[in-house]
Amino acid sequence: MSEEIKLSRILVVDDKIHNVKLLNSILSSKGYDVLTADNGKLALEIAYDVLPDLVILDVLMPGMDGFQVAEALRANPDTRPIPILMLTALRELGDKVRGLEAGADDFLSKPFNTVELLARVRSLLRIKTLHDELEMKNALLERVLTHYVSKEIAREVMSNPDKNLQLGGTSSVVSVLFADIRGFTSFSERHEASQVTEALNCIFDDLAPVVFAHNGTLDKYLGDAIMAFYGAPIPSSDNAVQAIQTACEMRNRFIELRERTPLLKELGMGIGVCTGEAVVGNVGSSQMMNYTVIGNTPNTAKRLQENAKAGQILIDEQTYETCKGEIEAVAVSPLALKGRSGLITAYEVVSVKGV
Repeated sequence: MSEEIKLSRILVVDDKIHNVKLLNSILSSKGYDVLTADNGKLALEIAYDVLPDLVILDVLMPGMDGFQVAEALRANPDTRPIPILMLTALRELGDKVRGLEAGADDFLSKPFNTVELLARVRSLLRIKTLHDELEMKNALLERVLTHYVSKEIAREVMSNPDKNLQLGGTSSVVSVLFADIRGFTSFSERHEASQVTEALNCIFDDLAPVVFAHNGTLDKYLGDAIMAFYGAPIPSSDNAVQAIQTACEMRNRFIELRERTPLLKELGMGIGVCTGEAVVGNVGSSQMMNYTVIGNTPNTAKRLQENAKAGQILIDEQTYETCKGEIEAVAVSPLALKGRSGLITAYEVVSVKGV
C-alpha cells in the first residue's frame, strides 16, 4: 500500500448514519484515514481544523445543504484547494451545474458502485497531491527569491511573471536610502579576508531587516553599502518617513553592534536619503536583471551619503518638507554634490517619531 494512501485523510459528510458507516468501511479498508460529520456545520468545523485531502459530500441535508458547505469551503483560502466529491441522489443536469458552481470537482450518484467510488477518490487525491507539490515548489521558490530580493518584489514577480520579468519601468515618487560603512577600506587592508567577510555579514544581518520592518525594498548591497527604496513596488504616502525611520534605526543598531562587537569598533556609518521622481523597474538583460530605481533621486541620495560623516543622516529638501512634522532636523551648510551644478539645501536628521 502506498504512503500516499496511508496518509490521505477523507472527510465524509452525510446526515444518514448508514451511509456514513458504509463509506467509512469502504474507505478505511483501503487504508484511508476517515473523518465523519452528520451535518454541514460540523463538517466545516472539522475541515477548518484538520484540512482533509478530500471531502465526500452529501447534498440533501437539513440545515446547511451540500451546496452551501461547498461554497463555504471554497470561500476559505485554507480549504479552497480541497477536492470535493458530491455523492447525491440528485440526477438532474441543473443540480450538477449548481454543484459545479458551488465548488464541486466531481459527482457520483446514489446508489454508487464501490469500484467507481474508489476510482474517483484516487483520481481526486492525485489532483490534491499535484496541488500540494506545486504549493511546496512555489513556497520554496519564494524562499529562494527572498534571499535575493524583498518579499514584496518576490510576490510581485510571482503574481504575474510574464509582466514583471520584462525589462523596463515606470515613473514613481520614491524615497531612496544609501547607508555606507565609514573606514571599511582601511579596515579591509588590515584584516584577513575571512574577517572582512565576517564583519560585513554581521553588519548586514543586523541592518537589512530594518529596511523590511519599515516597508522598504532592499535594492542591493554595494560592497560595504546598502541601497534601499520606499514607495515601490507597493505605493506608500509615508515613504519619506519610512526611509528616515529606517535610517535612524540603522544608526542606533550600528552603535549597539559596535559596542558588542570589538571587531567593528573602528567603523562608522553615514546615511543619505532623497525623495523624488525616479524610474522603477527591471534593468539589465533578459537573462540577468535587477529591480531598481534610476534617475536623479537615487543619484542624489548616494551623494548625500558620501557627504555624511560617521553617525550622520543627511536628507534633501523634498524629504524634509514631506515629513518635517515627523522629524527633528537641522539645516546644514549648502552642499556641492559631485555631478550636480550649484549647491543643494540639505538637513541633518536628529530624530524621528516612532524610533
